[in-house]
Amino acid sequence: MDAATYSGPILVTAAYFGLWYYLLLGLQRGAKYALRDEYAARGEVFDRYFGQDRRMLAVDRAVINTHEQMGPFLATMWLHAVFVSTLSATVLGGAYVTLRTIYPFLLGKSVSELQSKRVVLATIPAYLIVLYLGGSTVFAALTG
Repeated sequence: MDAATYSGPILVTAAYFGLWYYLLLGLQRGAKYALRDEYAARGEVFDRYFGQDRRMLAVDRAVINTHEQMGPFLATMWLHAVFVSTLSATVLGGAYVTLRTIYPFLLGKSVSELQSKRVVLATIPAYLIVLYLGGSTVFAALTG
């Protein structure tokens, strides 16, 4: 395998991991410490794991959802890049990373019934991208 041939999918993969670590170490960790300080200022104890703070739940949901989708996305993108087209894998992979990037903004700063419905604007297109990447790869395998 030549790295130059797969530079697009390599960059998309790096961008996805960059997003993942930003959500994990930046957004989630930052929210945890900010909330701990806010609760302490009010004389309350922030329960990170069993509390129901809507802001922490929103951040956790963004992190967990991105993690849950990592395997299907990366597997289908790379299979598509190797067996179908590096260009379409790169373009669709870039679109997917963009959708994952806007997911926390669509979710909002705290979990509520109304806000969670907006995430379909990111999740449905992302699912369709994964479906296309995987389906076209299977089609290529079956048709030679």
